[in-house]
Amino acid sequence: MTTAAPTPPTDTTRPVALSPSRAADFTRCPLLYRFKAVDRLTAPPTRAQARGTVVHAALEALFGLDGPARTATSAQTLLPDALARVLAATPDLGVDTDDAGFLAEAAALLDTYFTVEDPTAVTADGCELRVETTLDGDVPLRGIIDRLDVDATGAVHVVDYKTGRAPSPRGERAALFQLKFYALIVWRQRGIVPASLRLLYLGDGQVLHYRPDPEELRRFERIVRAMWATIRQLRASGDFRPNPGPGCRWCDHRALCPAFGGTPPPYPADGVATQSTPGAPHRIEQQENPE
Repeated sequence: MTTAAPTPPTDTTRPVALSPSRAADFTRCPLLYRFKAVDRLTAPPTRAQARGTVVHAALEALFGLDGPARTATSAQTLLPDALARVLAATPDLGVDTDDAGFLAEAAALLDTYFTVEDPTAVTADGCELRVETTLDGDVPLRGIIDRLDVDATGAVHVVDYKTGRAPSPRGERAALFQLKFYALIVWRQRGIVPASLRLLYLGDGQVLHYRPDPEELRRFERIVRAMWATIRQLRASGDFRPNPGPGCRWCDHRALCPAFGGTPPPYPADGVATQSTPGAPHRIEQQENPE
């Protein structure tokens, strides 16, 4: 792989903070991490990603209502406005406000949501929360939590919506990695280990539960630290290599991958990862590869 000779990272050229999505990318394929975090390559949202983004926006709006008003009828009423708001922020979503088929697909996912929990009984502390922390001033972590609940005892619960179907056992390990990542951020940011984390799969109404404990999170923290150290070393050398596997079939950047005869873009001379525009109203929902 031909690359420019980058300079080692300094305090002013640190990589963007590690998020659950970018950590998963690096675990799957270091070159994929480079494409997304360093080169900042993007791809048009798929219909499934667009649908997931709009459903997230509708659920966020639903939890802006008082508890008794969070009904299935209210959710359906909020859906067209959610689509309009997402389109205003992301014009290249690939759908229109009058796409009846798209709205029907999103409405079905909202109906499934009401089969997995009762939102009128939920005390949400916040939705679409941007959370970040730095582990001992050295490892910056960042993420967006779909919903953070605080129950009557003061216990904290993290909820994440997935608009696809529940994963296979292999995919479940990746999902647990994401949950542990969020648990670690909340623990280090708030000093409280979340009582529970749940992934709500609206594609089939399944729920994945995780109850962390401090010792397990300490072990996970060591894994994250090691990952970050490796990323910094690779940024100094620019030597992010591909890791071919089944997921390559769905990779948006396969044409640039040396494993398939492609050539990556020139590596930035300073290895700086440009961050996304802060405060964007909506993020495109990430979809797991259907492995």
